[in-house]
Amino acid sequence: MRTLTAGCLRRWAAALILLALPGAPAALGADEPGAPRPRVVCTVGMITDLARRIAGEHAHVAGLMGEGVDPHLYKPTRTDIAALMGADVVFYNGLLLEGKMTDALVRVAGSGRRVVAVTEALDESFLLEPEGFDGHADPHVWMDPHAWAAAAQVIQRTLAQALPAHGGAIAEAGSRVAADIAALDAWAERTLATIPEDRRVLVTAHDAFNYFGRRYGLEVVGIQGLSTESEAGVRDIERIVAMLVERRVPAVFIESTVSDRNVKALIAGARARGHEVALGGSLYSDAMGAAGTSAGTYLGMIAHNVSTITRALGGRVDEPPPTPSAGAAATGAARP
Repeated sequence: MRTLTAGCLRRWAAALILLALPGAPAALGADEPGAPRPRVVCTVGMITDLARRIAGEHAHVAGLMGEGVDPHLYKPTRTDIAALMGADVVFYNGLLLEGKMTDALVRVAGSGRRVVAVTEALDESFLLEPEGFDGHADPHVWMDPHAWAAAAQVIQRTLAQALPAHGGAIAEAGSRVAADIAALDAWAERTLATIPEDRRVLVTAHDAFNYFGRRYGLEVVGIQGLSTESEAGVRDIERIVAMLVERRVPAVFIESTVSDRNVKALIAGARARGHEVALGGSLYSDAMGAAGTSAGTYLGMIAHNVSTITRALGGRVDEPPPTPSAGAAATGAARP
């Protein structure tokens, strides 16, 4: 039997959508004076936030998945399908993050809409394949700001092609987004570097922080696998409890879109063996925070995670770079 590699799976998923495309579409008619703003629909909030900031007033941007929604398990509703079919541009993550939406994305692409994976610019050498997940690349690339800056470039390029009359404004907005992400990344690197060497272990509910760990030099342990559909077994829990006790790890973390049951089992298991492990806080992994809050933006989401992890593991947190207004985030996160 032939084994599928990450590259094969990535190309297969992309090919389903590319085959449905009738060819490179022309500029949107909505770019003409007096025409209604084009509609841009995004899957996850991290994409919605970038698209809204880059499009500005020149497009109506809406997101399908809001606070606390798990994209691994998400199935599009009839309202979602209608929004996708009514969109001029659709942005999705790709790498099978929205696996249950593949059929819907293929249908939309076949109708002539632009359907774009924001991860398309990432080289396969960048992608991670965690142990035990051969053939399935980790889709959580937004956890590395360098990768999300590349995603922003894909969004900027697509919108500039769709709205050539506003290309200058879109380019300026894209430059601001890139500068903000670079400032966030530099702050995150400085902040996480203050965690003592023997405490640089990040234990979370599922394997969403591998790119984060690689970028900032943290060892990452996820109880569940890449997808929240996978289940952690008793042996997984026992193995991680043993590691917590042996290495005296001070804290573990829950996630806003994943049940806290397994994390609480770790804490109880370590306590039974004489080691107190703190609940370090809740992290944003597959979804941002509530609309209208700082964590309801990509920059705020990452800043929250960095601050929470650093404090719980014994590091020092200075004031993060400012994030865009919460009002913009709330609008961008609105459902269609």
